[in-house]
Amino acid sequence: MASGFSGLKVNGYRRLKAVDIPLRRLNVLIGANGVGKTSILDVFRLLGASADRRLAASVLEAGGLRGILTADGSTSALEFEITYQPESKGEITYELSLTEQGALPVLTIGNERLSQRPADGLTGPLMWIETRAGWPDYQGDNVTRTVLTDPGYDRSTYDRSETALSQSPPFSKAIVFRQMLTRVSAIYHGLDVSQRAPVKGPQRLYPTRIPSVNGEDLLSCLWTIRETDYGRFEDIENSLRAAFRSFEKLEFPPVAAGMFGLAWRDSTFTRPLYANELSEGTLRFLWLATLLQSPELPAVTLIDEPEVSLHPEMLRIIAELMRDASERTQLVVATHSDRLVRFLRPEELLVCDLDDSGGMVVQWADDLDLKAWLEEYTLDQLWSKGILGGRS
Repeated sequence: MASGFSGLKVNGYRRLKAVDIPLRRLNVLIGANGVGKTSILDVFRLLGASADRRLAASVLEAGGLRGILTADGSTSALEFEITYQPESKGEITYELSLTEQGALPVLTIGNERLSQRPADGLTGPLMWIETRAGWPDYQGDNVTRTVLTDPGYDRSTYDRSETALSQSPPFSKAIVFRQMLTRVSAIYHGLDVSQRAPVKGPQRLYPTRIPSVNGEDLLSCLWTIRETDYGRFEDIENSLRAAFRSFEKLEFPPVAAGMFGLAWRDSTFTRPLYANELSEGTLRFLWLATLLQSPELPAVTLIDEPEVSLHPEMLRIIAELMRDASERTQLVVATHSDRLVRFLRPEELLVCDLDDSGGMVVQWADDLDLKAWLEEYTLDQLWSKGILGGRS
């Protein structure tokens, strides 16, 4: 199984006042509305943007730092710590804190550090990035920390509203971690299936091996997978056959100059059904099945409410697809669906509640004493009864 992020700590992000989350390959978050599940997805997205030199724009889009800080006034800084466990080396820890300064608030990076636990026989963490008075030191392959003076680190052009990680010079050991963190997906939420939605109309074909969050390239993605990895395309079609008994195959007929349509062959009809004729649930299932079986899943895939518009029995297939996908990507999923929970295992379920101060607390379901309960009840029944928590 691939390596991945092993832990996430957040202080001051909305309901995430002081949360410490041990991460696994498949992380399905359950809890009441407003408890902060989607905030965890947002934090991953923000960290990915920060490593891609899009921190300032992402914070501004969210309403500025004051718009995402915990609303009780208990903090003026936002702090993150994320750990990554390589397959054969010491754990890597990245720390970042953000504040705003001035009458017209300017986003300021208060602290940033990237370090790695040493190999056997060494003492002290190996520092890849460490900020000092707002300016970073980088460490290169010679394991001697130096303040750079070459054109790769020019103070006159260095952007102090963006992270040092996102501006790592080519020789820095931080490059590998930066590439890992930038490979965090956008949040896959409810697919637009309105009458004029891109997923329903003809599309131009171009190479892409993972569908977008809006579905405007779903046809291109399916076509690319069919042409480059036919076995995986067959797996997608097999998932559709498991969900829809009368489904036969997908086709991509030309419908105009340079434009192609998505045609769904069904044994109960003499002609194919086109994307605009498919139900909302059918389109959303096809989109999710394609995403979860994509050959180029990112390092972390974020999915919010995969159950939207799906028949409860389809969630069994989605749970199996998520489990398989977690071998190739680290999945972080937020759900309100009892039915989806029925098809999961305790070690895949992260229960989210609020403490007395209104901050989120989390616990893995397999850390609860559920063995005797599971002899009589399913996991979703335990959630409904309040035995798991995560209800209010």
